[in-house]
Amino acid sequence: MNIKRLNTTPRWSDATIFNGIAHFVEVAADTGQDITSQTNQIFTQAEATLAAIGSNKSRLLSATIYLTDARNAAAFNTLWEAWLPTGSAPSRACILVNLLDPTMLVEIAFVAAVD
Repeated sequence: MNIKRLNTTPRWSDATIFNGIAHFVEVAADTGQDITSQTNQIFTQAEATLAAIGSNKSRLLSATIYLTDARNAAAFNTLWEAWLPTGSAPSRACILVNLLDPTMLVEIAFVAAVD
């Protein structure tokens, strides 16, 4: 089977699809904002990526969430739970990290099913 890559650059692809499974990572475009704004930016971008690959958030299989401050976990979880369709939460890991850009508060790596 062929690997499909969306918007490939020398450093990354916006999404990589193989055998009906897509992998993609989202970060906030405007990192000068708080956790709520950065998270909502990521969700908007994720929905656009999912649409571009023929999927949607109810088809998320897993998510790895990288937070830079444990104090943001509660706010993030509230947004996460509101964003996901009822009964479709993917498996997930939430990891406390130092990201390369110190203004980034959250980064999410997604895996989704694609038709």
